[in-house]
Amino acid sequence: MKGKAYFQNMLLELMEPLKSHYSPEYAYLKLGAASAGYGNRIAGMEGFSRILWGMASYWAGGGEDESLLSVYQKGLQAGTNPESGEYWGNLHNKDQRMVEMAAISYGILMVPEKLWEPLGEEGQQHLADWLYQINLYTQADNNWQYFKVLVNLALKSVGKKWNPEQVKDAMERYESFYLGNGWYSDGKRPQKDYYVSFGIHFYCLLYAKFMEKEDPENSIRFKKRACEFAKTFLYWFDEEGKALPFGRSLTYRFAEAAFFSACALAGVECFSWGVMKGIIERHLEYWMEQPIFDNAGVLTVGYTYPNLMMSETYNAPGSPYWALKTFVFLALPDDHPFWRAESEALPGLQPVRAVKECDMLLCHRENEVTALTAGQYPTMEHPYAAEKYAKFAYSSRFGFCVSRSYHHLEQAGTDNMLIFYVHGMYYVRRACHEFSVTDEQVYSRWSPVEGIEVETWLWPTENGHRRRHRITSSLECTAYDCGFSYPNCMEETEKLEQECSAEGRKIAAVWDRNGKSQITSVFGQGKVITAFSNMNIIFPNVCIPAIQVEIHPGVSELETLVETEFVKKKIRIGEGNCYAVCE
Repeated sequence: MKGKAYFQNMLLELMEPLKSHYSPEYAYLKLGAASAGYGNRIAGMEGFSRILWGMASYWAGGGEDESLLSVYQKGLQAGTNPESGEYWGNLHNKDQRMVEMAAISYGILMVPEKLWEPLGEEGQQHLADWLYQINLYTQADNNWQYFKVLVNLALKSVGKKWNPEQVKDAMERYESFYLGNGWYSDGKRPQKDYYVSFGIHFYCLLYAKFMEKEDPENSIRFKKRACEFAKTFLYWFDEEGKALPFGRSLTYRFAEAAFFSACALAGVECFSWGVMKGIIERHLEYWMEQPIFDNAGVLTVGYTYPNLMMSETYNAPGSPYWALKTFVFLALPDDHPFWRAESEALPGLQPVRAVKECDMLLCHRENEVTALTAGQYPTMEHPYAAEKYAKFAYSSRFGFCVSRSYHHLEQAGTDNMLIFYVHGMYYVRRACHEFSVTDEQVYSRWSPVEGIEVETWLWPTENGHRRRHRITSSLECTAYDCGFSYPNCMEETEKLEQECSAEGRKIAAVWDRNGKSQITSVFGQGKVITAFSNMNIIFPNVCIPAIQVEIHPGVSELETLVETEFVKKKIRIGEGNCYAVCE
């Protein structure tokens, strides 16, 4: 049984490489030269703040290592003092610093004796004045709304000026996002991604913890919704601890399990403590085994390896430390039953589960979860939105590709897409005109480009899924229906590409001793696409099996079977010799 000390040490090991990167007055944590859309100064403030999700929880749970405590006491004073050279500055509408106020407010609420009382009267007033600014400006109309809730709860808790009307307004906005069965959308928009779990539910559970006695009605509601949400969100995880890579902000990595930590903190036993502990433990251990750190031990932007290619414009060098939200369970007291529980496996899951609230048909087999999906395309065009939301399928084992360019097939990130080459460009599914998810299938109607309309049906099978596309086109073009990415360890890529160009072949497959990715069809020809490096978020080099068909004006139909195989134990896919075949 792994107790609290095991996870405390895991956190402290993550903290150690950061200690030499604080600014002279400690208000900034500077971890790299890459930048985000809000600039390097705010990025340094972000890095400083996000560490508190872990360290405030550690101290609240009785953690004795205080090597960073004076850093945070001094940094809070310098960052909020207008006379300091390291002042964090005044806010404006939709300011990134509002996001980072949440961790600071959490610290005040959890350990005021460490992060508030030692600041002295002047330092406390500076911090209170700086935080109160959030009430004077607008926030994004999504998960951001609860930042001002946490800020105002923190100010109220220490007897400083706060704004109950802003709290009421934010909670009403959150309520308008509610979809039912425990699910929210991330604002009044189609997105149902990890911001539902590590954003909206996470903050609601913190509210339930801090306001349980003062506002029992909302606290009980939030806890009940979390329990309902957990029943289907559980399907986003597999037996090895891997979570479904889907949507934006995947560089936050092990924040994927932060919801279960927040449940534990708020006393929500949505499953047995052993099941919840097992989810968190396996998830953290999976991530600690991945090459997600640089040579100095600092978390990088990327997913299973450093990769700026798949990042968003709001990902700065310190952004990945949002992942420390998963460590809020360290605040649990030593005698909590969570620590006494043995880690348990996932409870029995259905092989196929439709979750209409997130527009997914979730398929489970040993050590993998796959989502068949439609309709999630965001109204705000985030980088690589089509790749992160609009592919036909997403897998915890095989990941997905982002594009480098839509001018070349090898750069288009085509896995699990039907891609059309027309007008010298490649076009894929983005928003759906119409879609539905039932217990048996996913349907979508969509148009990649003017002149082409597609209806797509997806059905789960034992080893993958079957697709049917009805293509109505006024254009002559070429289409490629693509399967899952597979790690590319081939030595003879050029030769294989030449073999795949033979006429009359209807299968494409890539495999090695650890597994296989394959797509078959009754017509068309097989092709293995050798993607450019660093496009897949899990594997730096991949090949993508595809079926190539020529599309003529009128109505065409294409049916394919997409399958994968893998060794059902912890062996790195991609080790050993890799092969490809097209027929």
